[in-house]
Amino acid sequence: MKSTLFAALLAMAGLANAATYNIDPSHTYPSFEADHKGLSLWRGKFNNTKGTITMDRAAKTGSMDITIDTTSIDFGHEKMNTHAKAPDIFNVEKFPTATYKGKSFKFNGDQLASVDGELTLNGVTKPVELKVDRFKCVQDARLKREVCGANATAEFKRTDFGINFGIPNFAPEVKLAIQVEAIAAE
Repeated sequence: MKSTLFAALLAMAGLANAATYNIDPSHTYPSFEADHKGLSLWRGKFNNTKGTITMDRAAKTGSMDITIDTTSIDFGHEKMNTHAKAPDIFNVEKFPTATYKGKSFKFNGDQLASVDGELTLNGVTKPVELKVDRFKCVQDARLKREVCGANATAEFKRTDFGINFGIPNFAPEVKLAIQVEAIAAE
């Protein structure tokens, strides 16, 4: 009986350490690179991202719910931006958002190392692991709240999400690089 009560108290203590962070859209830009006819790698980013991250660093657990506005795609080239929004690529009229639901955080010591989750893009949901190569939380003097930042990467095949434009002349592999900062909720 004592061990059950002790375990329950430990579990409750872990819940008390969980914190929720709101994505800072002015410091979070999912970017990607993809093949352009085998000649070069085109890089783009999404300018509007929102969401929340819940994390308990002591228990080494967490989850995230991120929404990316696919209409905010930006290659730095207006003609390419327009084409990327068309039905044969991101089809933003039908799918104006992409989502990432992080379900399991993995830590290496005290450092967040990866997140297992599901990416929904063009109405298709597939597992995608984010690898985290930089992670840090600090007390922000201006905001008077904790701010956490990370750099995450992932790779997937766009064809798995029904984005088949240019195949086979354009390779299907996509590399993601995501800079993210999130502010502790009040």
